[in-house]
Amino acid sequence: MPNSDFLNAGQISGVFGIKGWIKVFSFTHPRENILRYSPWFLKKDNLIREVKVLDGQRHGNTVVVELEGIADRDAATALMGSEILIRRQQLPETGPDEYYWHDLIGLNVETESGVRLGIVDHLLETGANDVLVVIDGETERLIPFLQKQTVLKIDLSGQLIIVDWDPDF
Repeated sequence: MPNSDFLNAGQISGVFGIKGWIKVFSFTHPRENILRYSPWFLKKDNLIREVKVLDGQRHGNTVVVELEGIADRDAATALMGSEILIRRQQLPETGPDEYYWHDLIGLNVETESGVRLGIVDHLLETGANDVLVVIDGETERLIPFLQKQTVLKIDLSGQLIIVDWDPDF
């Protein structure tokens, strides 16, 4: 959804208790940051429903959340599998040389000498550093996202990332 007003921030993965709380698998880092972005827009079966986050906390690898208007286990069960969307405008502004992953997806990637490597398909978090997954037809390249090292320039308005990378690798 790179050109959408909404971003996928997580998914409702289960229910928690009998009072309507839900379990959420969050794509934010850290996971509990998803609680900062209220309201949520829940998407299921091509229907979108706006809900307000009332309370929540991290619970192991998930986050448990209380939503306005969801007061029992049956109502919570009906939400299972819903995507949790937030509006782009809900995100804090980035600083210099900071980017949200969704800003990079779809950008063209070239070497310093202008050799086209492909388009950013997605990013991976490896622990050591993030990795750009660049696709060009059948070729997939994994390029470390190390600014000023492998990633030399990011031009969001020009839809281009310049990298120091061997095109044969």
